[in-house]
Amino acid sequence: MSLHKKKLTLFAFFILMVITVTLKTYFSYYVDFSLGVKGLVQNLILLMNPYSLIALVLSIFLFFKGKKAFWFIFIGGFLLSFLLYANVVYFRFFSDFLTFSTLNQVGNVESMGGAVTASFKWYDFIYFTDTIVYLFMLIFKQKWFDKRVFSKKFVPVIMAASVALFFLNLAFAESDRPELLTRTFDHKYLVKYLGPYNFTVYDGVKTIENNQQKALANEDDLTKVLNYTKQKQTEPNPEYYGAAKKKNIIKIHLESFQTFLINKKVNGQEVTPFLNKLSTGKEGYRYYPNFFHQTGQGKTSDSEFTMDNSLFGLPQGSAFSLKGDNTFQSLPAILDQKQGYTSSVMHGDYKTFWNRDQVYKHFGVDKFYDATYYDMSQDNLENLGLKDKELFKESTDYLAKEKQPFYSHLITLTNHYPFTVSPEDASIEKPNTGDSTVDGYVQTARYLDESLEQFVSELKKKGLYDDSVIMIYGDHYGISENHNKAMEKLLGEDITPAKFTDLNRTGFWLKIPGKEGTVDKTYAGQADVMPTILHLMGIDTKNYLMMGTDLLSKDHNDTVPFRNGDFVTKDYKYVNGRIYDNKNNEPVTEKPKDFEKRKQQSEKDLEMSDNVLNGDLFRFYDNPDFKKIKPSNYEYKTGPKGQEKK
Repeated sequence: MSLHKKKLTLFAFFILMVITVTLKTYFSYYVDFSLGVKGLVQNLILLMNPYSLIALVLSIFLFFKGKKAFWFIFIGGFLLSFLLYANVVYFRFFSDFLTFSTLNQVGNVESMGGAVTASFKWYDFIYFTDTIVYLFMLIFKQKWFDKRVFSKKFVPVIMAASVALFFLNLAFAESDRPELLTRTFDHKYLVKYLGPYNFTVYDGVKTIENNQQKALANEDDLTKVLNYTKQKQTEPNPEYYGAAKKKNIIKIHLESFQTFLINKKVNGQEVTPFLNKLSTGKEGYRYYPNFFHQTGQGKTSDSEFTMDNSLFGLPQGSAFSLKGDNTFQSLPAILDQKQGYTSSVMHGDYKTFWNRDQVYKHFGVDKFYDATYYDMSQDNLENLGLKDKELFKESTDYLAKEKQPFYSHLITLTNHYPFTVSPEDASIEKPNTGDSTVDGYVQTARYLDESLEQFVSELKKKGLYDDSVIMIYGDHYGISENHNKAMEKLLGEDITPAKFTDLNRTGFWLKIPGKEGTVDKTYAGQADVMPTILHLMGIDTKNYLMMGTDLLSKDHNDTVPFRNGDFVTKDYKYVNGRIYDNKNNEPVTEKPKDFEKRKQQSEKDLEMSDNVLNGDLFRFYDNPDFKKIKPSNYEYKTGPKGQEKK
């Protein structure tokens, strides 16, 4: 019977809203989210998990009367749909889910507008089709609705059933993934087992707990971390200890670079011919092909943080979202205090992005050359900011004027999602994968490679090259799991979870004056860079709190933890709860003898690092080798070439 002959009751409208929001959630699971669902149990959990919180939230409005009740259920359904869609768009860009911590970074959206816009898809109307239909009905078809009050005695029954369904869902989840809520660092696990709505509640609780952790932290918490990190310390390699003492350090940050591009050809052309040369070991560089990024939601800012602090980013949001409220003992400050280094960061974006203008003060960075120091005319801009070639060209002049020895960090931008480059700057043809992101990535990576070659040439002309330590590294992956099909076309092989982990190699190139280059297949991550540099400078690290170990040490720990709790070693990798052999990426039939030890170490590394950040534990540390930084001593002035973006 049609709706205008048989009126829609409040309970029927409630059921309709629960079903349509749930259907949209299922759609997102299988179309937009890469959750790694396997087996009957996980698929059953996926079918179960959206209902509990959707029904619980919407059932509250069954207490209301008449037209108001219908409108409240509609608004509740719309807000849940909006939360789902916000997660969809965020996931397409970051391969992660929204957290309360990421909301602290909404100021970054303006600068990343083009990248966000590229995350929209043609079929996104599906997420709001029901909203439009219900809104039309509520405004124009009031006679279709039965305004009689729903019996309130049944509302607690619905709520109780929703709560019971949640605990049933949790029981199934715990059976498949033990200690889900206590030992999980991966948001994808939580969404897979609990759904996006329950994940938001969980994240809210964790955010409150983390905020309380700082207030409750004490010196005993610091002692536990110090005891742990002292056990991890390794002896420096005598051949390299002090080999680069007081040498200039130039650190080059390759935006979104992944090493599958090394020696890769597209349409018969090398994508990165200059980096290919540096990767041979014959150009004076130690190349680490098994070097992985260890970033989380903070992506670029996480890589900066980890490289300069040998700690990991936060499980939610970015460590830079702390807005410089924490105390740190960072690499730039240590180099200054021990060997008189000046430090600088050079970046073609504005200083407030990622709160850099606040955080750098707590790292002891002396100068911040942001966009106002560069010619930001329209011809020099691409995507998020200054083109890499323009950044490097102008930065060499600034470097030549720096007081030596200096530690300078240059952050590139052009090779950033959505990977756009002007026709005049494109020097390689796109592949034809059918995916604009992957195809564009090849062109922007070539542009980055050319920019780097140009920069090295300029350093040589300025007399800054030969006697400087030069570090080059990729900050995080550029191509997310959402583009696996196109990547399969580009690489000519299946992108399994194990293979995708391999693609998280971002590379590390290290030129040490007076030392020969080589290809070093040591497994390592970004947390290992700080102890390596300190030992190269001849600085004793026994009193510094660091999660990584010296890459050049014979005792280097080659377990590489990832922010989501997975890890990789030279023999195998642990991904999404499964162990894979590195030789063939096939699941192992017998658990390696050292697996539990390495798994516990990876979890402990992340836990200890989180404790340091959430508890601001460095404030309790009277390090005999370090004088606490006073952020008020640092000020980053506007440069001569422009004013702040308005």
